[in-house]
Amino acid sequence: MTGPAEEADIVLRLDGITKRFGALTANGDVSLDLSRGEILALLGENGAGKTTLMNILFGHYVADEGRVLVNGGGDALVELEPGSPHAALEAGIGMVHQHFTLAENLSALDNILLGTERLAALASSRAPARRKLEELMARSGLTVSLDTRISQLSVGEKQRVEILKALYRDARVLVLDEPTAVLTPQESETLFETLKKLAGDGLGIIFISHKLAEVIASSHRVAVLRGGRKVADLATAECDQRKLAELMVGHEIVETVRTPGSPGASLFVLKNVSAGDGRDALHSVDLDLKSGEILGIAGVSGNGQTTLARVISGLGAPTSGTAELEGTALRHTSARTMIDNGLARIPEDRHHDGIVGAMNVTENLAIETIRKPENQRFGLLRFAAMREKARQLIKAYDIRCQSEDSPARLLSGGNIQKIVLARTLEAEPKVVLAAQPSRGLDVGATYDVHQRLLAARARGAGVILISEDLDELMRLSDRIAVIHRGHLSAAEPTESLDRGTLGLRMAGHGGEEAA
Repeated sequence: MTGPAEEADIVLRLDGITKRFGALTANGDVSLDLSRGEILALLGENGAGKTTLMNILFGHYVADEGRVLVNGGGDALVELEPGSPHAALEAGIGMVHQHFTLAENLSALDNILLGTERLAALASSRAPARRKLEELMARSGLTVSLDTRISQLSVGEKQRVEILKALYRDARVLVLDEPTAVLTPQESETLFETLKKLAGDGLGIIFISHKLAEVIASSHRVAVLRGGRKVADLATAECDQRKLAELMVGHEIVETVRTPGSPGASLFVLKNVSAGDGRDALHSVDLDLKSGEILGIAGVSGNGQTTLARVISGLGAPTSGTAELEGTALRHTSARTMIDNGLARIPEDRHHDGIVGAMNVTENLAIETIRKPENQRFGLLRFAAMREKARQLIKAYDIRCQSEDSPARLLSGGNIQKIVLARTLEAEPKVVLAAQPSRGLDVGATYDVHQRLLAARARGAGVILISEDLDELMRLSDRIAVIHRGHLSAAEPTESLDRGTLGLRMAGHGGEEAA
């Protein structure tokens, strides 16, 4: 039981939270306390109920049962009005989402002030607001140029603006969803140093992460959800990564191990390729992918990876340079010609580019092979054959859905990724473009993705792995190149690199690409 002294330190209590969506129980009787000055890591598989729980906390969802209690500034906990984001903000709850919610055309200062004052009062409130923010930045170390447009800030600086937004509103609880997903290792270290400083000043912090090393290094306590229920709540000092992984998935996780390969001849080559414009443009990029290898591309988000992926997959045309597949120049490329030539892709945004949410699982699995004889005859779709194939892939790739007719939009992120993997890898393509393949996935789903990519490499395919996760790159890649401001460095054997060097190069320090 919590004693009176401890009770006074509690800033947030989730009491018996239950949320159902039809027959699915997303949260089942979840109770959780957060104390003043505590950093709590919230872990769980994809679909375990973490996001639902945080959406209830922030008022986006209303719980079917249970209460959210907050410290209103005194010693007593008061119940938070359900279903009201405004009430959550007024109670001092701030949230920083994985995908930032900032107006790119406005300054950092304008973004922080939006929603805090009436439009007519914004001009008169700028001077005191600036003073308050300068004090916050000095105290927290979250320095940012307040007059610079968001579009001109780095990813790390945008994140600081999001945190400053919450602190400016006098947040007592700060929730961060995958806060280091798009940061370099150095930026991640700086972020957690800042969070520890904020916790030292009394802020209660919850962060959701799938990176177990940062959980161990940066949190005071860990809560684990599995199947919508809390299965563990323990001090971080009592944990190690293996124990946390097993708590998340309910069984032992075998670590991915890449054995030395035997790369063959050049398979896919880009020569002096430029494409796109603005910050995500490519400038005279050379790339040489060999058969039977995984070529890693490291870089901070927004440095040309998206344009590179579009050029490789045929979705974007280069303004100069050439592409070759098995020694043959590719002309007039399109997504269809690239698929027909044996290039498959795992897109960066699986929800937007990987599936059609309104279609069911069967249709999404067949969408790239819909013109092939096994899926149609005389212009008519062979639905029975498509469903049978879908059932085989659902079993082979452990896609967890009610049936092959379930709408894809209802699946968790991990299961949507399994649909993409099944569709991409089943045809045994020559080249696999994997862009951020494990972003936001739990340890079990990540392991499955990694094993599939290593299996493609083992049968002789070439894999281009674009990732912002250095652990993933170091674990899977035979060679790694760094992309920075649209320039791609020469690829080097993974064994000759370390995380610190790669992190510096991703930030533009060290190596030829910095020039």
